[in-house]
Amino acid sequence: MRHEDLFYVLALLKVEGVGSIYAKKLLEHYASPSEIFKDSPKDWLRLGLKSLATKSIDKDRLFKAAEAELSFIEQNQITATYFKETDYPSALEHCSDAPVMLFSKGHFNLKNRKIISIVGTRQATAVGIEFCRQLISDLAPLDPVIVSGYAYGIDIAAHVSAQENNLTTLGVLAHGLDQIYPKKHQKYAPKMMHNGGFITEFTSASEPIRENFIRRNRIVAGLSEATIVIESALKGGSLITAQMANDYGREVFAVPGRVHDTMSQGCHLLIKTHRAQILTSAADLVYQLNWDLQKPPKIRQQQLFFELEPTEQKIYDFLKTTGKEQMDWIARGCDIPVYELSSLLLQMELKGLVCPLPGKYFEAVV
Repeated sequence: MRHEDLFYVLALLKVEGVGSIYAKKLLEHYASPSEIFKDSPKDWLRLGLKSLATKSIDKDRLFKAAEAELSFIEQNQITATYFKETDYPSALEHCSDAPVMLFSKGHFNLKNRKIISIVGTRQATAVGIEFCRQLISDLAPLDPVIVSGYAYGIDIAAHVSAQENNLTTLGVLAHGLDQIYPKKHQKYAPKMMHNGGFITEFTSASEPIRENFIRRNRIVAGLSEATIVIESALKGGSLITAQMANDYGREVFAVPGRVHDTMSQGCHLLIKTHRAQILTSAADLVYQLNWDLQKPPKIRQQQLFFELEPTEQKIYDFLKTTGKEQMDWIARGCDIPVYELSSLLLQMELKGLVCPLPGKYFEAVV
């Protein structure tokens, strides 16, 4: 994007009351961003802007702020991506209220990647955090990008688990790139920047106020193929993110918990009202999203049996005998609970031992 165009877009974003939708209308209507400011704010009303947003426009103040932001971007090596540019995340292109500009820092590439968002309560339990860690560990061979909001609880657990598994992880911030909030999470930032980074629609000096977190949530939902909710009360940002994901036509998954657990009530509500599919293991996600696994080179049969755990050996022998079978019948034939079997089948699939078929059938590969 040209330096001059970026300057005027930044100035436009500083206009109070002009959000992403209205800003895009102006940018689509005028030949260039600079042309917008040649017209009177009263002329903007013809495009549907509310009068409140255009009563007092101090161009000198806006231009001074835009100049300061340009300087901040250049000095801190921040990437500013315009919504019309090819580097703009393709998943957000179809979201009408997606940001006009995205500001990012780090090392990541979202093109042609499997991207999932993991969100949840800030008051996460040990059970929720462990589920999050296991889920990401099981998904690691698929090399997904893990997106979250860098907040306390499930968010930071997802980022740290992604780091532990050498996965790209992206923190979506509710403020500018001049700070890290919460400050306690500053210690995770260097590793985030090494394989992943931070992204935001907010310019520098933007504070992490409540309204910004709600706006942040739509980016978390829009960036991803699916949003996973791990622990949530009946009210909270996670449910808002889930609703936004539904509105964008994305898949939503919720992890069930104990019936009377306060931090599972939000997940249960999503499942009960059919706004989320139930998620009990990584296998559920892989199956529902129809993610294809690249099969590794075949290994000689003699070597395979030395690598199998006893339970895996039992499943493998069963499928060699039956040829192919549905998950429920595999569970019965091998006397393994379904919730445990789904995880085992995923691990065996990643090893190239079994192959999933339509209708939740599986067959032995080797």
